Amino acid sequence: MHEDTARKRLIGPDDAQGPERLVDPADSLEDEVYGASLRPRSFADYVGQERVVENLRIAIAAASKRGEPLDHILFFGPPGLGKTTLAGLIAREMGANFRPTSGPTLEKPKDLVGILTSLEDGDVLFIDEIHRLGRVVEEFLYPAMEDYQIDFVVDRGAYAKTLKLPLKRFTLVGATTRAGMLTAPLRERFGIVHHLDYYAVEELERIVTRSACVLNVPIDADGAHTIAARSRGTPRIANRLLRRVRDFAEVRAEGRIDASVADEALRREGVDDRGLDRLDRAFLRTIVEQYGGGPVGMGAIAATLTEDAETLEDVVEPYLLKHGFVVRTASGRKATPVAYRHLGAHSDAPEQGRLW
Repeated sequence: MHEDTARKRLIGPDDAQGPERLVDPADSLEDEVYGASLRPRSFADYVGQERVVENLRIAIAAASKRGEPLDHILFFGPPGLGKTTLAGLIAREMGANFRPTSGPTLEKPKDLVGILTSLEDGDVLFIDEIHRLGRVVEEFLYPAMEDYQIDFVVDRGAYAKTLKLPLKRFTLVGATTRAGMLTAPLRERFGIVHHLDYYAVEELERIVTRSACVLNVPIDADGAHTIAARSRGTPRIANRLLRRVRDFAEVRAEGRIDASVADEALRREGVDDRGLDRLDRAFLRTIVEQYGGGPVGMGAIAATLTEDAETLEDVVEPYLLKHGFVVRTASGRKATPVAYRHLGAHSDAPEQGRLW
C-alpha cells in the first residue's frame, strides 16, 4: 500500500490535520491576544492549584513582613496550566514590576545584562522555558541569583580581571515543562519549587463560566461542563474551545451556549467527548491498525504519521498516558483496552482476550 494511502486510512476521512490543534496546550498568538483579558487579576480570582496558591500567599506575606524580596521560585508541569499567570500574580501581590522573557531568547550573557541591571528592588523576572537556557547564560545567572551581582571579565590573558556589578534584590520565577532537563546547580538555586498538575473538570467549569462572563457570552452550566470535559485538564485549552464555541453559537444558536451547541461546535472542530482531536486519534489508530496494538517505538509512530517525534512525545502522548489510552513498556508504546473502546476497535491481544 502506498505510504500516503496508508496514512489516510489510519487518520480517517474526518481526520485531515489542520495547521493548528485546538487542544495543543502550547501558547498561540490568539491566546496571547485574549490572555490579558481572561487572566485572573488576583489570587482570589485564581481557580485551581489550591495548595500551590496557598503556599505562595504564605511566602509572599512572610517576605513582605520582613521587607525582603521573595525567594526564587520554580514552576514545572505541562504547558497551559497557569505558570505565567501565577508569576504575574506574584508580582502584583508584591507590588513589584513584572519582567517576562524566555530561555530561547537569552542566547548570550549580554542579553541578560540589560534586563538584570534595570530591575528594581523586589521586581519579578520571569523566564519561561528556563530549561532552554544555554550553559554559558545559565552560569552567568548563578551569582545574580545567589549574591545579587554579575561578574564581568575585562581584558584578556594576563591582564584579565573580574569586575563585580551589584544588582537590586529581585525574585526570579522560572517556568519549565521539562524539569528533568534543568541542571542540578540551577535547580538548587530555587528556594521555592512547585509542580502544577492538570485541573479537575469542576475547576475548568468555573474557569469557562468566568471567561464566558468576561467575553459577555451567555452560557449555562451544561454548556460549561461540555467544554470543560473536553479541555484535557488545561485552562488554556478550555478558553480556546470556549472561543470556538462562541463563534459557532453566534452564527447558529443566537449567541447562547448550552450542551448541545457546545457538543456540535466541538465535534465540527474534530474534538470528541474525551477531548481527543484528529491527531490524537491518528496516533492511537497508528498503534492499533498499523502495529497491531504495539509495542511500537515513538520513532516508528512519528514516521508513519509524518510528524515530529518530539512533538508527539511532548503534546500528544502525555494526555493519552495520563488517561490510560496508551502505556509505555520497555519495548515501546502499547494501546490499552480504553483506546480500543474509544476507537470502536477490537482487541485480540492474548493477555486480554477478545473484549469487544
